[in-house]
Amino acid sequence: MPPDLADQGWAPLWSLLYLGFLFINYNGRPASTWLPPTALSVCVFLPLYYRALQVCGRRRLYYGAAIALIGYALIAINTGANTYLIYAGACAGAAGIGLRRLFEIIAGALVVYSLELWLLGWPGQYIALSVTITAMVGLAISAANHFHHEKRLRQAELKLSHDEVRRLAALAERERIGRDLHDLLGHTLSLITLKSELAVKLFERDPHAARREIADVERVARDALGQVRRAVTGIRTAGLSAELASARLLLESSDVRLEYELVDALLPPEIETVLALTVREAVTNIQRHAQATRARVEVGVEGGEARLAISDDGIGATILPGNGLSGMRERLALLDGRLEIQSVRGRGTRLAAIVPLPPAPRGAATTAMAT
Repeated sequence: MPPDLADQGWAPLWSLLYLGFLFINYNGRPASTWLPPTALSVCVFLPLYYRALQVCGRRRLYYGAAIALIGYALIAINTGANTYLIYAGACAGAAGIGLRRLFEIIAGALVVYSLELWLLGWPGQYIALSVTITAMVGLAISAANHFHHEKRLRQAELKLSHDEVRRLAALAERERIGRDLHDLLGHTLSLITLKSELAVKLFERDPHAARREIADVERVARDALGQVRRAVTGIRTAGLSAELASARLLLESSDVRLEYELVDALLPPEIETVLALTVREAVTNIQRHAQATRARVEVGVEGGEARLAISDDGIGATILPGNGLSGMRERLALLDGRLEIQSVRGRGTRLAAIVPLPPAPRGAATTAMAT
């Protein structure tokens, strides 16, 4: 589960208590006129709210918009329906958009709300009171979610900085291993060559001595094989954290700001490797071709699938074969995955890589959280 809202523990459930404002009969209408539609609206709202907790990043805006529409539809018969607008603002605040864009969305929603109340014939003072309360509470909750999201991004950047240090340490270890292998194999292969030549010379004159030399060659070769295996034990394939650290360095060198959101669930190594290579290819394309100022990478797990989304605000273009896209598709296809690309000229490009996860073993924990 993406942790923007879900990592608040019980907070998402406690926030459902605000639904109680929907069931306060502010204007004394008969319950039969407003209670059934209100109960129905809650039944529609709850799945949307749950999905908003499940999805990553800007997709929460769509669920927030749907929740706001419930409020607009209900306000004619329930004066507490502005509660849904506050929930919608909370979704927008956790969507990872800029603060200015967030305020623009909230202001637009309040304008629509004010216009609807005016069309319904509400007195001006009641319109002002309702809009003011909705704005104050909605802005407070939206801003809190926004800054919580920004804090998580900064923490993720700090974590990737540590991962970058570990990656550089791994590179230094590979160089050391390379030197050790050179020294080890140089000596061993020389010894094997000398003993093999000696065995050939002894074969006709002293077969028993020749067999001893051949046995020594076998022993030396086996010892060398064991030493090589021990020497390369520390080599590991780079994962998503290392690739994101490299991507940040590459894009910042071209004055492109990179934001990232990385789920804490452990991915199978083969899937993580394919997604890491997809990040590498996509970021290289952004750096070379996109003319972007901002880029965003989101990695999450949803519906039994690992999902990688990479977007930029560059020039966009018609997608042509090449630029590493064929390699991305081929690697994903080996894992039954797929690659989706949307690019609009002047509005940037969005790339999504989706790979189905293998079923979890029965009785095993479904998600491992990093600590």
